[in-house]
Amino acid sequence: MDALLPKSDEHFMQQALKEAQLAFDEGEVPVGAVVVIHNKIISRGHNEVEKLNDPTAHAEIIALTSAFNFIGAKYLPEATLYVTVEPCLMCAGAMYWSKIGRIVWGADDEKNGHRRITKEESPFHQKASITKGVLKDECAALMKDFFKPKR
Repeated sequence: MDALLPKSDEHFMQQALKEAQLAFDEGEVPVGAVVVIHNKIISRGHNEVEKLNDPTAHAEIIALTSAFNFIGAKYLPEATLYVTVEPCLMCAGAMYWSKIGRIVWGADDEKNGHRRITKEESPFHQKASITKGVLKDECAALMKDFFKPKR
């Protein structure tokens, strides 16, 4: 019966955090993402920039590409993307073009998040709803733990 009950934003952000932990363990900046449709995760992704030697291999891009392939379409109006850290401008653009219905992130990213550049207007599709700060402390802690020994 639990499988039929709607899962919370916190539940899905925990899944994104698991992806972020995989990135952390692989020496990647620990960002994780999952795409959900109708209460079901259809794709997952974590940063693979170093592994793939590709600056576009962000968690969100990997999760979106996998979601497009899973549903066989280029638009995701019924989907929600959960990501542990505020998307950068590149990822925000990809979300715009995907027409994703909802975006949820954990920790803000003052240095590299899209709001550093887009202070006035949202870069997301006008129909997308945004939720910020879900499990933000846990998401921020993983980033701090990753960068602490590098400073």
